[in-house]
Amino acid sequence: MLESHDMQATLTFYTKVLNFTCDAQFDDLSWLTLSKDGIEIMFSTPNPHRNIPKPIMSGSLYIKTNEVAALWESLKDQCEICYPLEDFDYGMREFAIYDNNGYLLQFGQEL
Repeated sequence: MLESHDMQATLTFYTKVLNFTCDAQFDDLSWLTLSKDGIEIMFSTPNPHRNIPKPIMSGSLYIKTNEVAALWESLKDQCEICYPLEDFDYGMREFAIYDNNGYLLQFGQEL
């Protein structure tokens, strides 16, 4: 469950840019669940008791795909890039972007 301060922007980013489907949402858009190709991600508005000014996560979401090059081509001009498509010594071809909340999303394919 990831937090978002702008649920409408999150819904738009994941459905329009990343082509996820919104499977369920609360009427007030305080919670939603998105899916694509067996991946499910849930978002909620921040818990007021935690009082965190912006979403934080020390890691990333790593999504494996069999079409990383095509995915890179479709996303590279639509997203904030962390690093471009690259082959790594550990046997992966991957790239990373930031979503509208600043979460790091990495996409990789085995070489």
